[in-house]
Amino acid sequence: MVKAVVVLKGEPNVTGTIFFEQQDNGPVKVNGTVQGLKSGLHGFHVHEFGDNTNGCTSAGAHYNPFNKTHGAPADEERHVGDLGNVEANDAGIANVAIEDSLISLTGERSIVGRSLVVHADPDDLGRGGHELSKTTGNAGGRLACGVIGVTK
Repeated sequence: MVKAVVVLKGEPNVTGTIFFEQQDNGPVKVNGTVQGLKSGLHGFHVHEFGDNTNGCTSAGAHYNPFNKTHGAPADEERHVGDLGNVEANDAGIANVAIEDSLISLTGERSIVGRSLVVHADPDDLGRGGHELSKTTGNAGGRLACGVIGVTK
């Protein structure tokens, strides 16, 4: 079993802790909470760099080692880092429970050392027809981020 964690921090007062677990080469289970969000959907992506020196901007683009277009988590055509949306309730809390078979905590698709970003707007999953749909899901600004690190 490999485990990882990310502590999310951002503006305005958006915080959270997300845990990752992977048994052997199985899917990665992603669980945790994000608070301080406006109610509704928010894009939720792994970005290419584990660099938050200039806030979430320095995390780079979505993690996309196979040079695909943006899509939904269940799509064949998607970035490795495309984890879809999380939904915040009326109290601004998003309870995250995702299982994904494309991300990994080991090997060539490892997300360890990269950044997790929560966006301001819903991810249109590449289907919105906006000029940014096929690259970012038109998910808006970056509200919070953190670097994914190995834990015990």
